[in-house]
Amino acid sequence: MKVTRTDKSPTQVVLVISADQFDLTTIKDHTLTHFADKVNVPGFRSGTAPAALVEKYVNHNALADEFIEHALNQLYGKAIDQEKLRPASKPEVKVKKFIPYTELEFEAELEVIGPIKLGDYKKIKAAKKPVDISAKEVEDVVKSLQSRAAERKAVDRAAKVGDELIIDFKGKGKDGMPIPNTAGKDIDVILGSYKFVPGFEDNLVGLKAGDQKEFEITFPKDYGVKTMQSKPVTFSVEVKKVNEVNEPATDDAFAAKIGSFKTLAELKADIKKQLLTEKQQQADRDYENEIVNSLIDKSEVTVPKAMVDEQIAAAEEQEKRNLMARGQTWGEHLAEEGVSEEQHRERQRPDTERRVKGGLILSEVAEQEDVAITQEELQLRIQRLKSQYQDEKMQAELDNPDNQRQIAAQLMTEKTVAKLVDYVTSQ
Repeated sequence: MKVTRTDKSPTQVVLVISADQFDLTTIKDHTLTHFADKVNVPGFRSGTAPAALVEKYVNHNALADEFIEHALNQLYGKAIDQEKLRPASKPEVKVKKFIPYTELEFEAELEVIGPIKLGDYKKIKAAKKPVDISAKEVEDVVKSLQSRAAERKAVDRAAKVGDELIIDFKGKGKDGMPIPNTAGKDIDVILGSYKFVPGFEDNLVGLKAGDQKEFEITFPKDYGVKTMQSKPVTFSVEVKKVNEVNEPATDDAFAAKIGSFKTLAELKADIKKQLLTEKQQQADRDYENEIVNSLIDKSEVTVPKAMVDEQIAAAEEQEKRNLMARGQTWGEHLAEEGVSEEQHRERQRPDTERRVKGGLILSEVAEQEDVAITQEELQLRIQRLKSQYQDEKMQAELDNPDNQRQIAAQLMTEKTVAKLVDYVTSQ
């Protein structure tokens, strides 16, 4: 087999592959063996006729088609190994010359993972930030628990700050047309919590169960959704219920109802401990991200476009599923963002390119450091994940080979990052 390689760019390669007679004969014999079970040769049981006889009775077009399919797959694989390439995309293949079973030449163009020049990951500097929990953070959790434990009683009076309202609402623009994501049914609102757009809750004060009200609100100019910034919206609201909220006193008795705590001080100590654990875990993640980002900045690699496009497409499909679960279409979401489908994809490209670059760099570190995961480690992680689900179908999904490959890849990433952390902390 002869391979002529042309590098169009660091990630774009063209291979021209010419088969030798040995390859052609071997592949032809293999193809005929495959046909032996399908062709009736007089005097022979199925699958026992010699290749030369099978060839006489087989459909020659079918034989040639299958021969070419086998040849392209086998010779392409050998060429990839010979040239030590790491494919990042499926090849575009063109047969340039085929004289049945004596000559075959084809071209394969593909994207590859190019050379990776790692920064000196053994000398990265990073400092883990100390964590602490303030009294206010603890009190905020106590307040949240107090709110959830509150008694709610329906009242027949005008709503006031502190009451809970159950409402239906919908919003429309100046043209009278509904605006996506400005409607809801059976939504609970605590007046004074200010979790809705500014001015919305203020317009509900004084309303009673059964009341309806229409009012206009202009969204803030710095609102999170760009298409809603400074936008006037007319809301129609129906109050279905007004609940008086009676929160319990935060004392030792309250703590005992929340859990196995004898005093409020014990409850607060437990809250602080949990918050500290969460903050420490986040600090660890931030520390690891700082190290990885530093290595990304110090390393050089040309990211294959195909890998980026694949991740953008996968993320888009996941986003569509999430929107569908919330009752919103992809078109409505794009309109809300004020972008076309292509603009949305291009907006994702910079961050996706960096993630792909990071993955390639970590893979290179893993190779240089001989990082590997054992079957025992993989099975332990799978069992741990299974223990988090009660649904047997969800547990069975973790036995899916594709899912197990993803779990294995995640384990490899974790072990590689841990290796980087070891180098940083040992300095």
